[in-house]
Amino acid sequence: MAEVMTSAAASLGVPGFENALGLPAARRVVVVLVDGLGRAQLRARAGHAPVLAGARGLATLDAAFPTTTASSLASLGTGTAPGAHGLVGYDVLDPATDSVVNQLGGWDAGVDPLAWQPLPTVLERAAEHVDVVTVSRHKFADSGLTRAALRGGRFVAADGPAARVGRALDELAAGTDALMYFYWDDLDRTGHARGWESWEWTAQLEELDSALRRLVARVPAGTTVLVTGDHGMVDVPQDARVDYSVLPGLLDGVRHTAGEPRMVQLHLEPDASADDVRRLTAAWREQFGSRVWIFSRDAALEAGYFGAPGDVREAVRARIGDVLVAAKDPLALFDLGRLRPSVLSMVGQHGSLTRAEREVPLLRLA
Repeated sequence: MAEVMTSAAASLGVPGFENALGLPAARRVVVVLVDGLGRAQLRARAGHAPVLAGARGLATLDAAFPTTTASSLASLGTGTAPGAHGLVGYDVLDPATDSVVNQLGGWDAGVDPLAWQPLPTVLERAAEHVDVVTVSRHKFADSGLTRAALRGGRFVAADGPAARVGRALDELAAGTDALMYFYWDDLDRTGHARGWESWEWTAQLEELDSALRRLVARVPAGTTVLVTGDHGMVDVPQDARVDYSVLPGLLDGVRHTAGEPRMVQLHLEPDASADDVRRLTAAWREQFGSRVWIFSRDAALEAGYFGAPGDVREAVRARIGDVLVAAKDPLALFDLGRLRPSVLSMVGQHGSLTRAEREVPLLRLA
């Protein structure tokens, strides 16, 4: 995921970037990020998306870890792994305030996005050399995630699918050398509400495919159009959506719960010992067995889940849970002592390490 925008910038001749994905030289590059477009889901419904199905497949990419929008979009926007940019989940512990803060739609007012993620973005760096444009919904223009990881260039707002395509084409018609980031969130929202195996999700995929057909038909010569996703999705049946806050032993010694339903992050009390970590891990393993993977923060960092160990910023380490619980089966884990019961209605989930969540396509449409 971290190589997409950097390779796009390099293909435009922007200095300081490596074209790791081997993209062709171009005057304009459009990076269409489809929230929730996993490789497995697209393959299963390819008959409903002829434009995407017929596109040239450049690669199968790994989403960032955790496989969630905040982490992956920050990797896309900065060209770095979560251990460097610091957006290490959906809900994340802010050690400075000893509170859990949201990294997506409900960015905490007390968290400065530029301090939380201080690295320069690809869009900022590219804007010194080419026109840089973001096409997305109005509500994302000044969001915390935009300011943290996708700042740089001009923001062109449009809400409906047709309006977004129209605004993108208007910008490209200027004919200048340009890097465009085009965000599409409709698929993910439907997947959460109805599940990716629903007819509603398939209808949204068809709408996306139709919009991409209109876009590609009218882009000026010399334009590369790339499509990728930020994560895949797993549909979780209602009886597998579990409130772990009522299960004995699973919160013993836990000060904060964070993360997402398929990648729970448990922060222990400051004086917790290695034995406390082992006891907590054993309690979770006894409860869920082979349905989950369980590992410590140190093990996750050593394995490179958050990026190369040497690239993980010291300020970011404490944002990561002491114990991490990643769902292997179709399972979603909620702390209803902290969250509203309405979260149990969400069908489509992501965040874990399964291929269905981790693998996303990189396609070239033009």
